[in-house]
Amino acid sequence: MSFIKTEAEISKMREGGKILRETLKELAERIKPGISCIKVNEMAGEILKRKNAEPSFLNYEGFPANLCISLNEEVVHGTPGKKIIQEGDMVSLDLGVKYKGLYTDSTLTFGCGKVSELKENMMKVCRKCLNLGIKQAKAGNRVGDIGAAVQGWAEKNGYSVVRVLVGHGVGHEVHEDPQIPNYGEKGKGEILRENMCIAIEPMICEGAPEVVLADDGWTFSPKDGKMSCHYEHTLVVRKNGGEILT
Repeated sequence: MSFIKTEAEISKMREGGKILRETLKELAERIKPGISCIKVNEMAGEILKRKNAEPSFLNYEGFPANLCISLNEEVVHGTPGKKIIQEGDMVSLDLGVKYKGLYTDSTLTFGCGKVSELKENMMKVCRKCLNLGIKQAKAGNRVGDIGAAVQGWAEKNGYSVVRVLVGHGVGHEVHEDPQIPNYGEKGKGEILRENMCIAIEPMICEGAPEVVLADDGWTFSPKDGKMSCHYEHTLVVRKNGGEILT
């Protein structure tokens, strides 16, 4: 099956994942209040070019930028547009990288300057959701074990999980099978096999989980206008849990 990767392919994805991680870190360090999202998008392209890698989202199904930049209530797929990042914004950078013919995908969310207690808590909870999901990415478990771990922690802390947007396989393509929902039942769904490469990406909401698509045709936000948060790692399924590649 195409979504089972060889160790040689995983090694290349690990290299690409390192580039992706370094790029997100550099962007986060350079983002200050008043910077435009267009400038951040340009910086992402420059960094990847310097590292001999490509932004895999650019022109993917028509997407117009090097990376997705989502602010505050925006869940995912935010386009740079004319947005200016302000003090107190919760900034989500979702970046895909193509390196040596293989793809990785990761999202880093952080505060620009001092953010509200709500945003700090949402980021803390969402990071924990991601880590709990990764622990369930072990050979022999099922997709539902990941979703149940993410959903359980989010709801225990008073948040909901988006249903219509999910994680996915990754490697030979930007998006591959299987889908990895952020909700589910333990012991249900497709069996996770060793050397599957997947992207787990919790998307949690302050209020209800329903989302709407903006006029730009890309950006998803909660229908009720409340805050949301998103993190993501690409990982490989191993016997004792997921090995993070990004």
